[in-house]
Amino acid sequence: MNNMMKNLVIWLVIGLVLMTVFNQFNTRQAVQAPMEYSQFIEEVKSGRIAKVTIEGRQLKATTNDGKRVTSYSPGDIWLVSDLLKYGVKIEAKPEEEPSLLVNIFVSWFPMLLLIGVWVFFMRQMQGGGRGGAFSFGKSRARMLDESTNTVTFADVAGCEEAKEEVSELVDFLRDPSKFQKLGGRIPRGVLMVGSPGTGKTLLARAIAGEAKVPFFSISGSDFVEMFVGVGAARVRDMFEQAKKSAPCIVFIDEIDAVGRQRGAGLGGGNDEREQTLNQLLVEMDGFEANVGVIVIAATNRPDVLDPALMRPGRFDRQVVVPLPDIRGREQILMVHMRKVPLAPDVKADIIARGTPGFSGADLANLVNEAALFAARKTKRLVDMEDFERAKDKIMMGAERRSMVMPVEERRNTAYHESGHVLVAKMLPKTDPVHKVTIIPRGRALGVTMQLPAEDRYSQDRDRLLNTIAVLFGGRIAEEIFMHQMTTGASNDFERATDLARRMVTQWGMSDVMGTMVYGDNEGEVFLGRSITTHKNVSEDTLRQVDAEIRRIIDTQYALARKLIEGNRDKVEVMAAALLEWETLDADQLNDIMAGQPPRPPKIVAPSTPTPPPPSDNAPSAAAPAAS
Repeated sequence: MNNMMKNLVIWLVIGLVLMTVFNQFNTRQAVQAPMEYSQFIEEVKSGRIAKVTIEGRQLKATTNDGKRVTSYSPGDIWLVSDLLKYGVKIEAKPEEEPSLLVNIFVSWFPMLLLIGVWVFFMRQMQGGGRGGAFSFGKSRARMLDESTNTVTFADVAGCEEAKEEVSELVDFLRDPSKFQKLGGRIPRGVLMVGSPGTGKTLLARAIAGEAKVPFFSISGSDFVEMFVGVGAARVRDMFEQAKKSAPCIVFIDEIDAVGRQRGAGLGGGNDEREQTLNQLLVEMDGFEANVGVIVIAATNRPDVLDPALMRPGRFDRQVVVPLPDIRGREQILMVHMRKVPLAPDVKADIIARGTPGFSGADLANLVNEAALFAARKTKRLVDMEDFERAKDKIMMGAERRSMVMPVEERRNTAYHESGHVLVAKMLPKTDPVHKVTIIPRGRALGVTMQLPAEDRYSQDRDRLLNTIAVLFGGRIAEEIFMHQMTTGASNDFERATDLARRMVTQWGMSDVMGTMVYGDNEGEVFLGRSITTHKNVSEDTLRQVDAEIRRIIDTQYALARKLIEGNRDKVEVMAAALLEWETLDADQLNDIMAGQPPRPPKIVAPSTPTPPPPSDNAPSAAAPAAS
């Protein structure tokens, strides 16, 4: 917008100058249209002309009644004598020459206009005029200072170890002698690695806010352009700017865009990406030492980076920014909750306990969704009910109450979800069931949500086997109680088969196949890795692997069927309660498993009143779906 306004002002000034010049030129023209010379002579002979001013061949006359007329003399040598003969006053002036400014504009204006239009379009092609018409190789890094970046370490929570490691950078930039007197040197580069949404970029902005030094921020994709050699030129220009502002910090976000492993053979030796990476390697640790320039990079794909980029001397330190644990989630929630008015019943520790696996971005979204739920009901404060609804929306998907389905499909969904819940309740090593619903959410027609009691960082064999059995509970309940099979269990089968295959081929959890990896890791094909695949497993071994996967699946399917057939009464009660209330929480499920009638729901939303038990003829407001 600033560049557009600047161009508009420039062209406006040029237009005003041109209008002024041509107005001055036009004021020298006659006020009235020129009179024919023969008629002018007749006017003189008739005595109607009182005064004539001669400027070269131009005649400016004033009539007896004060009117002004003009004419041009064809070089009549008797003109003066005729004027004197008929008593006309004569005034002679030299012919007025056009000004130098007018001459310049008249002669050079077309060329200047063409040059101006060419420069204008070249600036637009380069992104709105950044750096002029020849800014192909100019760096697009933005420099931040204290006024443009207000994020500090107080705004970063849930990653105390990562904050401690990067805080050393701030200490060194403020007092280099603290480390140098013991012979230590600050890392030249810090690579922040972590899952999406864990706060890598936020942590880099906090470093900029804490350190009183210039901070250059750029994305990895900003180096690559349609022109060959632009990426390397921009890397050189960025480090030249950084050297002038040293000590300073250079932050490259999503460095995997230019730092992917070389040698793929796609594009040859002139691959633009490889040229950019080579220049980056030279700048970070080449013949010229970048004293006082610290490079911080962030990526969630460290496996694809080039080994030369990862070695000490370039990125000396890797800072892992993991998903927050329960204490970290509570701290992150407290940071984001400062921005919204909270009701007294909101407990950050309870919300943190119920959001395992959430990243910092997920928790920020949770607080925002809760505030939106409160705003829809015109509340003054955001209470715990709003946070519970926001958590259900994020973990299970948005409710689709507008879908109307036949009662038969609704009953099928109720039995399907009840089968999942019963198997999960009966097996020892499964996550507790937090909530089950037959209200369609997202792409599912019903959802059984399990929340782990504590943060877990690995899975044991028994827990994985029990998870497979829980996934089969939905289809088995359909077969036993509805005497049919539906497509709602397709995702359950997909997840169960994937778990069983990983147990056999990757995790060494099969007694028959042993502790051996069968088959390469099927990751995405990317530039920098070989596209060709090598089979290192024989056909006979693959048949044994398939047989072992089949054995695991059949065993857990039989286990789940045995549990459901032995507790048919509990499944019936659970399905009836789901048909009546649509959603059951952990307390109601515990009542059913204990053989007691389930207690009524704790909270009934005003906007969604509890429907009466459906009759066989009335359709339900919920849509069919399986988890």
